[in-house]
Amino acid sequence: MTFQDQIKQGIPNELPSIKVYNRAINHAPKRKDILSKVEKELAIRNALRYFDKKHHPILAKEFAEELKEYGRIYMHRFRPDYKMYARPINEFPGKCEQAKAIMHMIQNNLDDAVAQHPHELITYGGNGAVFQNWAQYLLAMQYLSELEEDQTLVIYSGHSMGMFPSHRNAPRVVVTNGMMIPNYSKQDDWEKFNALGVTQYGQMTAGSFMYIGPQGIVHGTTITVLNAGRKIAKNGEDLAGKLFLTSGLGGMSGAQPKAGNIAGCITVCAEVNPKITEIRFSQGWIDEKITDLNSLVSRVQKAKENKEVVSIAYLGNIVEVWEKFAEENLYVDLGSDQTSLHNPWAGGYYPVGISFEDANEMMANNPELFKEKVQESLRRQTIAINKHTAKGTYFFDYGNAFLLEASRAGADIMAENGIDFRYPSYVQDIMGPMCFDYGFGPFRWVCTSANPTDLEKTDTIACEVLEELMKNSPIEIQQQMADNIQWIKGAQENKLVVGSQARILYADAEGRMKIAEAFNNAVKNNLISAPIVLGRDHHDVSGTDSPYRETSNIYDGSQFTADMAIQNVIGDSFRGATWVSIHNGGGVGWGEVINGGFGMVLDGSIEAEKRLKSMLFWDVNNGIARRNWARNEGATFAIKRAMEAEPKLKVTLPNLVDDSLLQDLF
Repeated sequence: MTFQDQIKQGIPNELPSIKVYNRAINHAPKRKDILSKVEKELAIRNALRYFDKKHHPILAKEFAEELKEYGRIYMHRFRPDYKMYARPINEFPGKCEQAKAIMHMIQNNLDDAVAQHPHELITYGGNGAVFQNWAQYLLAMQYLSELEEDQTLVIYSGHSMGMFPSHRNAPRVVVTNGMMIPNYSKQDDWEKFNALGVTQYGQMTAGSFMYIGPQGIVHGTTITVLNAGRKIAKNGEDLAGKLFLTSGLGGMSGAQPKAGNIAGCITVCAEVNPKITEIRFSQGWIDEKITDLNSLVSRVQKAKENKEVVSIAYLGNIVEVWEKFAEENLYVDLGSDQTSLHNPWAGGYYPVGISFEDANEMMANNPELFKEKVQESLRRQTIAINKHTAKGTYFFDYGNAFLLEASRAGADIMAENGIDFRYPSYVQDIMGPMCFDYGFGPFRWVCTSANPTDLEKTDTIACEVLEELMKNSPIEIQQQMADNIQWIKGAQENKLVVGSQARILYADAEGRMKIAEAFNNAVKNNLISAPIVLGRDHHDVSGTDSPYRETSNIYDGSQFTADMAIQNVIGDSFRGATWVSIHNGGGVGWGEVINGGFGMVLDGSIEAEKRLKSMLFWDVNNGIARRNWARNEGATFAIKRAMEAEPKLKVTLPNLVDDSLLQDLF
């Protein structure tokens, strides 16, 4: 049976052979046993509804064993034999190019070289799933191969509910993930309802089919580290010889070491998982690997003396590194934590003093004790970090819920007012006021030809557009423009592509529209050989409501509302997005954030040109308008500029209040 035939077949009528469990692949840890006997029976009943009744006797036992062994039903038997990767778009079966492009994106998300736990359909972040199980994957791909231009595929948390009649300008796919009733949106709720097979955690780009490997995270981290370096620079110096200490090579895709190299500093990143550490080392995302603390100290001291640009992975616990560096009086210039603390009890964070293997056993079989150990470790880590910051270290939360979970653990992490955290979120201090308020965020594209030559052409086009725009750009955004021109010029040299032929850069609404229009023209004129998919990380100006990350620099109280993300995805859907998604969770965790995302296919048509102008303008300016209403000075500047450019845009501006008027009112 050909690859196309397998796609069109969907869930097979006859049972495929049982798959051998491949221990060379990085697998998800066992999830906690949280279901009652009745609920376990319901989970089996839910899983079996994908299959012909004649297979139920075999599959019922098999799925029960998976539930017992892994805490989830993945349906490993149904994992396809063909290799998962971003194939050229013309290799996919289908009735419309848009659907084929989505299949290209899905397979990239599940590529062994891209996904964190590919056999469990988890792309990144410890639990960021594309689908809950392999039956869902097979069904979605079959539907996409049949989808026509006047239909929309509806996907509920990985489950394809069906194809519904719509129209050519409607989204081809609408995705929701984890959209729980608020009172049922705690961590254990996710564990329970995910185990039942009725919801999933899509993270951000995983559940939207928009993940492009580590590159996206590398760029965001690079921009963050560069701007953090500017904040601590005393005389305008660069990061040469300065130390950036962080942790987590799994959920963050190994982004920090590569970002540190691009930014020009010394990066030390601790990781407890030997398999992941080896993967990142073999991929070239890490320069050196060290397993001994004393050796690590010596190596960093040497790097500081010589002002080296080098990335070092330490195979061990980050808490030990913070403590050792404090003991040795080794100065840390920049510090962060990029473990997946949005998922603290199921493999996102490993406590100090327990081996990796023992920790995995404990989290599955003694979850309460594991939680105690994690919280104990967070308190200890915070003590060590505080010692460093007292000496001048600039520490920032990278939006992974470190500050939040440390506070819940009772760590000494609160500011003197007892309300705010002692340390800022990187969005609060860096990305929000410097980038998001001005409309700059992670615009990305994918060449569905899978041809590196096409990607090179898009790099050239994007660079030319940005350089032209920069000639007349106001001083307020000159630095952002310059950083991204530098990034795109070095993109090929830094070998950032893992998986699909994709690129990311930070651009504002004008930049995104101009670049997209140039791409569409290039496809129309056959300068680029196949359609281009546009998208973004949800970690952006307007798509995400997240009080401890993306909207942490909003201070009017609305950081705890989610109107913006909901408005964003609804607005994108009727302005021309090819697919849209809305998630509970992503970045800082289940119940802590709402994420909206989109994908748009540029096929060289006049219709695509109309759609991109309408949708991209809204997608960015929705967030700028909200940030402006929150009285963010940069956003007010940006939205006034947008209104000058577009006469049909009319946004409500805030009237500022003199502080002295409020002093004696209460």
